[in-house]
Amino acid sequence: MSGHSKWATTKHKKAAIDAKRGKMFAKLIKTIEVAARTGGPDPDGNPTLYDAIQKAKKSSVPNDNIDRAVKRGGGIGGDAVDYTTIMYEVYGPSGVALLVECLTDNKNRAAMEVRTAVSRNGGTLADPGSVAYLFHRKGVVQVPAQDTTEDDILLAVLDAGAEEVKDHGESFEVISEASDLVAVRSALQEAGLDYDSAEASFVPSVEVPVDVDGAKKVVKLVDALEDLDDVQNVFSNVDISDDVLAELDED
Repeated sequence: MSGHSKWATTKHKKAAIDAKRGKMFAKLIKTIEVAARTGGPDPDGNPTLYDAIQKAKKSSVPNDNIDRAVKRGGGIGGDAVDYTTIMYEVYGPSGVALLVECLTDNKNRAAMEVRTAVSRNGGTLADPGSVAYLFHRKGVVQVPAQDTTEDDILLAVLDAGAEEVKDHGESFEVISEASDLVAVRSALQEAGLDYDSAEASFVPSVEVPVDVDGAKKVVKLVDALEDLDDVQNVFSNVDISDDVLAELDED
């Protein structure tokens, strides 16, 4: 039965990955809908929508789904959507701070689900403003590391307003003011450099290092929050070192 057992385990893992993928697709579609509703359904005149579509395409969201999302967001065909953005501030394990960004059509449901996920996973909801000051709104462009170097990227983006380039091994992260995001992304395109995503994000001003136990608890809380349909993004100031990350991967 060992072969059958292995197959069952693989099937279970695949189902979990597919479920995560389905949730990711839904969140990318929601981002497109909101961008089209806010700035209009033409990506050429709406950089936020352009970037949302590019990210969805990079994540293999089918073009039909993307087109329908643009139409829904733009109110084309009478199938319009209306989401409210809510930010929750959370203290997590080991003194880690989190910002939880929700896009929802039901504030009460979102509040209840976030509160439940936080309290069940070692976190506490914080008062408005008590966590947010630890983060700054920045433009963040993710660039795959293959076929390019940090020097290539720096050369392309310095004059466009980039503040720093972080090397994450398999990818580079280009940080700028949120208002310079389109200029930085365009500079990369003009230099012929591929990128995975370009979006406004919340970047921590101070990071909190954690040990293996702390990292496990923070990851568990973030996973629980990201699993919620109304949660669009979770930003944290956790600093998980390569050594701690390696130990997590072994579990």
